[in-house]
Amino acid sequence: MAIKKNILITAGPTWVALDSARVISNISSGQTGFILANKFKRLGAKVTLLLGPGYFCGSQKGIKVINFKYFAELDKLLTNELKKGKYAAVIHAAAVSDYKLKEMIRGKVSSGRLNWQIKLVPTKKLIDSFKKYKPGLFTVGFKFEPATTNKKLIKNGRELLKRADLDLVVANSNKNKSYRAYILDKAHKQGPFLSKTKMVSCLSKLVEKNI
Repeated sequence: MAIKKNILITAGPTWVALDSARVISNISSGQTGFILANKFKRLGAKVTLLLGPGYFCGSQKGIKVINFKYFAELDKLLTNELKKGKYAAVIHAAAVSDYKLKEMIRGKVSSGRLNWQIKLVPTKKLIDSFKKYKPGLFTVGFKFEPATTNKKLIKNGRELLKRADLDLVVANSNKNKSYRAYILDKAHKQGPFLSKTKMVSCLSKLVEKNI
């Protein structure tokens, strides 16, 4: 059965500026978001992909791709898209910057400095506001822990599920360079999944069932 609904997916890293020439980023490639977008496209959904500056870029046939680089750009894009009220689900797989400079530095800091001390402050949690845009919006978040135990991975995933009032959380890790993920709701867990493709296959079925 085809999913004849609109789905919003975010993917890839976000940047925050250090000065006019340098940024802080993270190691996200955007691959998970691409796999998700293509899976839902094949299921008949109308997919919009907000894509950060990872290893995957450019257009994707049958998928509306909107590129962004900076945290502030993603914040604005999410607000604009979710305000439209047309989406049945949002899958937030982007690796969003957790910190930004307390005060933006104008111009380029000289490379001749012997040291450079910066002060970072937390960014706002974009995922915490998703539910306010549309009653019944199905929301999926991702919790990445690079190296941790299964117990802690699941615990941290459930904390995100509760804090952001999400319907599902994908808690994933690359401990020992091996992919591992669980899909969590308020009462159950599925997994571990040892590949992104297998995780996406299960996640797509759960989203399809609930929207």
